[in-house]
Amino acid sequence: MAQNTQLLTLNNGHKMPMIGIGTWQASDAEIEVAIEAALEAGYRHIDTASRYGNEKAIGRVLTRWLDSGKVKREELFIVTKLPLNANAPSDVEPIIKKSLADLQLDYVDMFLIHTPFTLMASEDGGVKRDEQGLAIPDLRTNHAATWVEMEKLVANGLAKSIGVSNFDQEQVGRLLKTAKIRPATNQIEHHVYLQQKELVDFCKAEGIAITAYAPLGSKGLAKFNAGCGIVRELPDLMDVPEIKEIAAAYGKTPAQVLLRWIVDTGVIAIPKSTNPERLKQNLDIFDFKLTDEEVAKLVKLDQNFRIFNFASHHGAERHPEFRFKNEFTS
Repeated sequence: MAQNTQLLTLNNGHKMPMIGIGTWQASDAEIEVAIEAALEAGYRHIDTASRYGNEKAIGRVLTRWLDSGKVKREELFIVTKLPLNANAPSDVEPIIKKSLADLQLDYVDMFLIHTPFTLMASEDGGVKRDEQGLAIPDLRTNHAATWVEMEKLVANGLAKSIGVSNFDQEQVGRLLKTAKIRPATNQIEHHVYLQQKELVDFCKAEGIAITAYAPLGSKGLAKFNAGCGIVRELPDLMDVPEIKEIAAAYGKTPAQVLLRWIVDTGVIAIPKSTNPERLKQNLDIFDFKLTDEEVAKLVKLDQNFRIFNFASHHGAERHPEFRFKNEFTS
């Protein structure tokens, strides 16, 4: 099946599918089934990260599809990321080469700096913690120096495009002062409850595409937080009356309305699902269009509510590049 989504032309001329599949928090077995179903449904944009621990599973599926001729490499758009515990300049090339080996690819279409802050790595490849159990910040973070190495990946053919994730306006602006290659995207949390209009407008004005993670919220984060000892009530965006009302009017699901709103504003979305039926629904959003009145109604829902506030990395808030508000920040 051919790709079944609209494309956005990035600032370097490459085209990025506006709907992709997010893959955080899924087991190898789940992710293989999900990626198989996603490719069958017409997805060609797959978002992963070395920290997700699923690149090998994704690579197995991609290899089956590529070897069988069901898809061509140039039809895929694969995104992965430089992790928060290994984003020094010297980490860039080894990390992407490990990701490429796991994905069984020669290049990725987009390589991102996952977070603007850095944490010390533990011997087992996780995050190093102090005697109080707090994540230890690595204060050597230097975006400009890391970016120089990111730019080399493009020159050496290991990444078609490079970008950032979770950067605020000041951090993006500072990077632009020294960058020879402008970031192609800034991947941020973006949904009706956290619209980040100033950041989105700034990036667009600078020719930097916005990729929205958690565009439907993230029900799974509550369980993840609980495992870290954090109890925090999270909103169910599918149950918001205004969204349900619009969905009913079009015979669509609340998720489809949320995704249509995002795409209509020129933002890329990477909803995560391992359910084959919902995967299909998340792509089936191009046969209706929201009215100006409906868009205005959704814009009014903004609460500046951040679902991913990085509280699970308690201790990271001591890093000068940490810009998120949670129960551990003053």
